[in-house]
Amino acid sequence: MNAEQLGSRHIDYLDHMLDALRLARSYTDGQKKEDFLEDRKTQQAVILNILIIGEAATKLANEYPEIVSKHPTFPWKQMRGMRNRMAHGYFEINLDIVWETVQQSLPELEQQILQLMQQAE
Repeated sequence: MNAEQLGSRHIDYLDHMLDALRLARSYTDGQKKEDFLEDRKTQQAVILNILIIGEAATKLANEYPEIVSKHPTFPWKQMRGMRNRMAHGYFEINLDIVWETVQQSLPELEQQILQLMQQAE
């Protein structure tokens, strides 16, 4: 990988995050919380995409710490923390928190990612 490709890799991580959050939101679109809590397939699909978001955030933070330091209000630590809790405590996942994350945090995160991407262009 040349220097130019390395320099744009952070955009790939942001793209992965954006794609995963949009997928997670689409899986629950039009669904009520009660339905989500009964729908194991959707739960697992959403959880996988939240894991992807956290993994991409971790990679980005590890490989591009200067980007993380330039954007201290971006929820880097929360994304990594949620990914770690889900990956290492799978049988203890709180589906109420997963639902709230999709409904409340992901729309805001989408806007933050889009802003970061615009600044990178």
